[in-house]
Amino acid sequence: MVRRGFIKSPPPIPNTRMRIRELLPDIFLGDHFPGFLNSITDVPGVSVSTQEITSYDKTVNTGVTCIIPREDWYHKACYAGLFSFNGLGEMTGTHNVAESGLLHTPIVLTGSFGIGAAHQGILEYGVRTIDRKFMALPVAAETYDGYLHDCASFAVTPKHVVEGLQKAKSGEAVEEGNKGGGCGMICHGFKGGNGSSSRLVQIPHSDETFTVACMVQANYGSMDGLRIAGVPVGRILAAEAERDKKRKKAKEDLEKAKEEKDGSIIVIIATDAPLLPHQLTRIAKRATVGLSRVGGVGYNMSGDIFLAFSTANEISINQSSPPEGVVISAVHRVEAVEDSALSWLFEGTADCVEEAIYNCLCMAETMEGLDGHKVEALPLQRVKEIMQDYGKSQMG
Repeated sequence: MVRRGFIKSPPPIPNTRMRIRELLPDIFLGDHFPGFLNSITDVPGVSVSTQEITSYDKTVNTGVTCIIPREDWYHKACYAGLFSFNGLGEMTGTHNVAESGLLHTPIVLTGSFGIGAAHQGILEYGVRTIDRKFMALPVAAETYDGYLHDCASFAVTPKHVVEGLQKAKSGEAVEEGNKGGGCGMICHGFKGGNGSSSRLVQIPHSDETFTVACMVQANYGSMDGLRIAGVPVGRILAAEAERDKKRKKAKEDLEKAKEEKDGSIIVIIATDAPLLPHQLTRIAKRATVGLSRVGGVGYNMSGDIFLAFSTANEISINQSSPPEGVVISAVHRVEAVEDSALSWLFEGTADCVEEAIYNCLCMAETMEGLDGHKVEALPLQRVKEIMQDYGKSQMG
């Protein structure tokens, strides 16, 4: 068996990649302002790490993204809800989340063949940091990175996951593009991967403002379908690729591979709004709105699975039995936002999912991987020109 030289990615070289708001300062992305970091880590207590796994021969391009919902996630569960827009994908632990309405495990995002290692890694982390009798049904999700990555290398190990969970940090913006589990992903015919965004949602006629934020691992869609703020950018770029022999061949090869195994998108939504499980399920559904704005339609071969959780209520679980003779209450007292206020959180969710996908595309870099496959980054300067030209044409 040939052993590959797995390496940690070198420090990033300064380049022209930038987030969507930096590229297009005048773009309209909803009425709600982003949080300070414009990242899922704007929700207090949420911590994230990204880790890439690559090889010298460019055949290994994968990784793991670790999300910890709160510091004491094992004893203080979060309410959570789920939505599967198209189910040809995997997110483990979801039967338990659907049954109980609770999330009390870290979340790990990785490539399809890393799902087993991710699952085991969460368990190993729990055994090491909590108790040898630790028991949970880990939440691990995947998208397929087999065009740029040799899945048969089984490069992701439980050790990577344990290290990622140990290094997860709050208060810092999530790394985007070719990072973590998004390392080898493709989105709308360009290099994809990780993206994140947040919104501060002020509820009208009240003094409450809540944060809603998301993390996407985007690996879906056709070039023709890409839209940015309603502009058919992908169709224009696809037409230009058709006129270039080399780019046309690369586009056709990628499209053929996508027909055999299309990609997917995983969306993790976090909020500090006090929401109940059925409300969080409704929030998770609104990720579909943000996805559709960019051009996602939930193709037959795509796994589009969304999970939303709230850090507002702390639901006591896995507690030690009280001393004999001590009587404790069997009633949980929780807060919940009125359903009439949910519309504004729906807006914030759709807006931040849309922006997170843009950030993923704008921050991702060109990658050459398995079998010489090469996927170009979204050409930011050309995108800027298209958006400017389109704006001028609309003004007459």
